[in-house]
Amino acid sequence: MATAAASFRPLTAAAARCQSSTSFFSRRFALFHLASAVPQAQLFGIKPLQLKRMAAEEVLVRSTGNIAQTSTTISQENALEWAKKDNRRLLHVVYRVGDLDKTIKFYTECLGMKLLRKRDIPEERYTNAFLGYGPEDSHFVVELTYNYGVEKYDIGAGFGHFGVAVEDVAKTVDLIKAKGGKVTREPGPVKGGKSIIAFIEDPDGYKFELLERGPTPEPLCQVMLRVGDLDRSIEFYKKAFGMDLLRKRDNPEYKYTIAMMGYGPEDKSAVLELTYNYGVKEYDKGNAYAQIAIGTDDVYKTAEAIKLYGGKITREPGPLPGISTKITACLDPDGWKTVFVDNIDFAKELE
Repeated sequence: MATAAASFRPLTAAAARCQSSTSFFSRRFALFHLASAVPQAQLFGIKPLQLKRMAAEEVLVRSTGNIAQTSTTISQENALEWAKKDNRRLLHVVYRVGDLDKTIKFYTECLGMKLLRKRDIPEERYTNAFLGYGPEDSHFVVELTYNYGVEKYDIGAGFGHFGVAVEDVAKTVDLIKAKGGKVTREPGPVKGGKSIIAFIEDPDGYKFELLERGPTPEPLCQVMLRVGDLDRSIEFYKKAFGMDLLRKRDNPEYKYTIAMMGYGPEDKSAVLELTYNYGVKEYDKGNAYAQIAIGTDDVYKTAEAIKLYGGKITREPGPLPGISTKITACLDPDGWKTVFVDNIDFAKELE
């Protein structure tokens, strides 16, 4: 069954050339935004007795001029606890391509992915293909979107690359060359380290970093995005998304710093790599890369936590018309989009 978590309505050729990328959810369901009718206190398990105590504290604090700080602190503590205990994982990453069959051929023959499913929506003039290294209910996968008649997109400067773990980088690069693929960095040690890597480009110009590792349950292991304030982004993803800071590395010689964020160790889970280039505060995001989808046990609580920690909700939590899958969508401080999808609803879609 089609996964609603990250599909797109088609772009017209003119719209596809625009710099800003409008997602399927925000365009198709803009008229169906649902505001949560559940009070914030109930969402995070605050009991009536606690509310009375909070009200009394607020009256006391009001007299000292610190009302907002006290009430917000209590709410944030509950929101942070929820984000950490929620059952979350990266589900898929979504982006647009100009020739779906060509891209599928490259991913399957050169990168060893499997075509998990494909669907065509002629009335909406787009086609989706899901590819990865294992079933969607347990692996991070890519969702490719082809909009009829649109052959080229602007990747922009903000998107970095996807990471794929392979057991032999040199052998993989030789295969890609034999298939006519483009290698942009030959195999060799990473700058300032010992890990063997290489970089390639797919037919649409998306970069893939090949990382030499032993067998791993999650070969599609990274999504790299550039940000304008790394410390701000780290705090946001930790508190609003419940991610862990797995590691942080500064490279003053090359004037950049990276932070690896995720819900599990890098060698077993897909992670988000945030990159800060010294002095660069903003990036052109183009209209090719779209979003990451993350599973959650409760989209309503998730949306409230995101709001409390500075995220912008672009699609209020609630079910999608027609299929009842509950989602919420948001932007991080740099404008990168994420969609949270109800875990149970997502599992039902895959049946």
